[in-house]
Order: sequence, then C-alpha cells, then structure tokens
Amino acid sequence: MNRIMHNATNTMYNLQKQLDLIGHNVANVDTIGYKNRSASFQELMAQQASNQPLGQYETMRQTPAGIRVATGAGLSQTKLNLTQGALKSTSRMLDFALTKEDQFFNVQVTENGQQSTQYTRNGVFYLSPINNSEVMLVTADGHPVLDSNGGQIILPENIKDVKLQPGGVISASLNDGTAIARELGITQVVRPQMLEARPGSLYALPNAEIANANDIINDINGAARNGIGLQQGMLEQSNVDLASELTEMTLMQRNYQFNAKSVQFADQMMGLVNGLKS
Repeated sequence: MNRIMHNATNTMYNLQKQLDLIGHNVANVDTIGYKNRSASFQELMAQQASNQPLGQYETMRQTPAGIRVATGAGLSQTKLNLTQGALKSTSRMLDFALTKEDQFFNVQVTENGQQSTQYTRNGVFYLSPINNSEVMLVTADGHPVLDSNGGQIILPENIKDVKLQPGGVISASLNDGTAIARELGITQVVRPQMLEARPGSLYALPNAEIANANDIINDINGAARNGIGLQQGMLEQSNVDLASELTEMTLMQRNYQFNAKSVQFADQMMGLVNGLKS
C-alpha cells in the first residue's frame, strides 16, 4: 500500500505541473506573439521482478518479461512550440509580424542595473521621446528595439511615413524630404528549447549558455537578411489552440482525480489492516 501511495503521489505532483503549464497557455491565448509550451513525461525509477521459472516466458509478449513496479511518472521536459500563429491586420505603421517561425526581434532589457539582449515575437512598437528632438523605437513595455548592430534605434522626432522595406529595413522621411533607414535586429533561433521564458513574451539565453550562444541563436546579417519574413501593419496572434488545451486540461484533471482516489483507497486499506492488528 505504501508503494501505491508513493506512486500516485509522485504522479499527482507532476500532473499538477502540467496543469499549471496548460493554465499558463490558456491565460495567454490573446497575448501577441505568445508561443505555447507542452509537457512530456517519463517513467521514474522502476524495479523488475521475475515471476516465472528461468527461461519460460509468455509467447507473443510485447512488454518486458516479469513484473515492473514503478514509482510514478515524472515531468521530463517542457517543449516550446514555435508554430506560426495567425496574422491579424491592424493597419498601424509600427506593428510588425514575423512570418518565419524561427525568427525573433532583438530588444534591450535592463534588469538589476544590467543590460542584456532578449528576444520576442511581439511586434507592437512605439516611438518614445528621449529628448526634444529625437525618439526611440521601443516595445509596448518600453524596452528599446535593437538594430542589426545591437544598437538602439534612435530617429529624429519629425519623421513621417514609416515603411517596411525588404530585408527587415524600416525607412522614413523627414519634413524636408530627407530619407532615413534602419535595419531591425532579427535573430534566428536554432535551438528554441534552450531559451528561458521571461515576462512580457520575452525569451533569453540562460546564464550557463551565454558562452555557447552561437549554438542556440544566429544574428541575421548580410545577404541572409533577404530571408527575413516580416509584414507591416500586421501582428502575429498566440499559437495556443484553446480547444486542444481545454481538452488536455480535462484529461489531466481526470488523471489527477484517479491518482487521488488511489491514495484515498490505499489509506483506507491501511486503516483496515491496522484495525485488524489491534
């Protein structure tokens, strides 16, 4: 009975993690550029006992011989799903949607006095005044959007007619007709599972992996910029499939209830055994 309780308790603990993950996905169904995560499980440590004479096994058996006694299921990993979300037209000149699944905007984030480059699919940008004559391109949370050289995109205050050019270039004109252009910083993510999720639909490299950044991300520069997929006046919606998430939530809740019943049953049986002993 102790083994049953231990097995079910381990499984319930990890099922709760998946329910939390599903709840997070559902809560972000309307978040621009959000990418859902899915959980996968694996069997925890198990013992295998032989219940047959040596050399005698059932024919046509597809599972390992003997009896396997496991200790429950454990959450092995959570997988970031980069599937393209639906595009929604906004007709706003500072809204941009990436149309390649593995490409992200580069933004500058300041945390605890330290600046770092982080990555997002949320292309809702604004022009924020920084002095009497200049503005900076920023995200909805006020983080500076970076250019292809890793610098902040600072523009004259009196720009107009911001347009997207091929290769992720934004151009604008001044009142005197002068044209200016800046390349948006775009990064290709090679190993998305290595990214850490941060608040505000941002992703960052784990501290332990910064030295191996080239194995995880690639800055898109030079001729490779011709492969940037970007549309102006559009936004990428969340890729969360609400119906699938709710179905999965129902299944996990039933699984959780089943294991809870197992714990309850084992507890009742142990109570009966203790009563007989007394």
